Amino acid sequence: MALDDIDLLDLDTFEKGTPHAWFTRLRKEDPVHRHEDPAGNPFWCITKHEDLKSISKNPGLFSSERMGTLLRDPEPESLGALRAIMLNMDPPRHRQYRALINKAFTPRMVTELMPRVRVMVDRIVDNVIEKGECDFVEDLAAPLPMEVICEMMGVPEEDRRAIYEIGNRMVGFDDPELQKDQPILDGDYENASAEMFMYATKLAEKARSHPSDDLATALLHAEVDGERLSDFDFNSFFLILAIAGNETTRTVTSNGMLNLIRHPDQRQAILDDMSLIPSAVEEILRFDPAVHNFRRTATADTEIRGVEIKEDDRIILWYPSVNRDEDVFENPQKFDVRRQPNDHLSFGIGEHYCLGANLARMELRLIFEGLLKRLPDLELAAEPRRLHSNFINGVKEMRVTFTPGARAGERH
Repeated sequence: MALDDIDLLDLDTFEKGTPHAWFTRLRKEDPVHRHEDPAGNPFWCITKHEDLKSISKNPGLFSSERMGTLLRDPEPESLGALRAIMLNMDPPRHRQYRALINKAFTPRMVTELMPRVRVMVDRIVDNVIEKGECDFVEDLAAPLPMEVICEMMGVPEEDRRAIYEIGNRMVGFDDPELQKDQPILDGDYENASAEMFMYATKLAEKARSHPSDDLATALLHAEVDGERLSDFDFNSFFLILAIAGNETTRTVTSNGMLNLIRHPDQRQAILDDMSLIPSAVEEILRFDPAVHNFRRTATADTEIRGVEIKEDDRIILWYPSVNRDEDVFENPQKFDVRRQPNDHLSFGIGEHYCLGANLARMELRLIFEGLLKRLPDLELAAEPRRLHSNFINGVKEMRVTFTPGARAGERH
């Protein structure tokens, strides 16, 4: 295959699995690769660890705000709404916004959540443990991040399923199956975003009229230099938290368990020594990150590795590739739960380093601890069904079997 025949827009390929063989060739032969687009707007593929770090740390030259962070070009009428979301902001606005969020979204809050998250994990496993089989994605991976975000934000129990389903449509915009039965919205990303915004408005009204010890109330009262979040800013943060904090952790949980099943020696190593869970979580994050790519747009003519980049060129950062860069990782194609050091970039780096990284790590450690202790022989019942997407690196269904056990309160 010629390099020009590599087609990273082919969603059928991604549905079969991340095309690591293509990324390996690009890293070796053409690390700043010009990729054609049938729409007539080619883009540059960044596949090396060093380059992704450098670009991510230079938002003045490589903008998130100019055209957003999704690979596809946004519609001109949606740019304003996109730029209101923190993921699509540049400094200095991004720093001001992030400082406000940081005032409410503290490491202490994450630490204080841990006992409640342990209870959630036990309840999630309890719901399936007597059955001996389930859909791992729907029954085990999905509930925890959704519950944690909703618990933090004060979303009532009866509304949580709706938030989950809207989020599904937003990240699955390329997958026809996730867009079915939506005759009004037609699976449209912008309309699903609007639906999430409408819910956030209701949540803000509730937090103002009945303030409580939750993140929504804290966000609405946080101040930096006398500034507070506007209603629009609050809604934008809720949207990104519901997606980035929910869908991605679910995806990493599913990918992680799939890799533990496919590498039984690595799963056994953890079962023999549960202190390996923190390093195993880092390897799970490296080996199969939740997001395939994010975009930057050049704000001026420049060069990357001697390749001329023109102002307004699309630059696509490929996280599965940089996480297997031979210049950074020894035996990068090997899944190794003891890997040290592990300088993966699954949470990004620089201005847009994931705000919820500590929360995600805590959730992942606790869910894998609960799953491995209580469902140690979990195995595939059928080949997983992957998302039809080159954005989210996700499994949408994974039927599994295991030896039935007792609910948490019935164990002796």
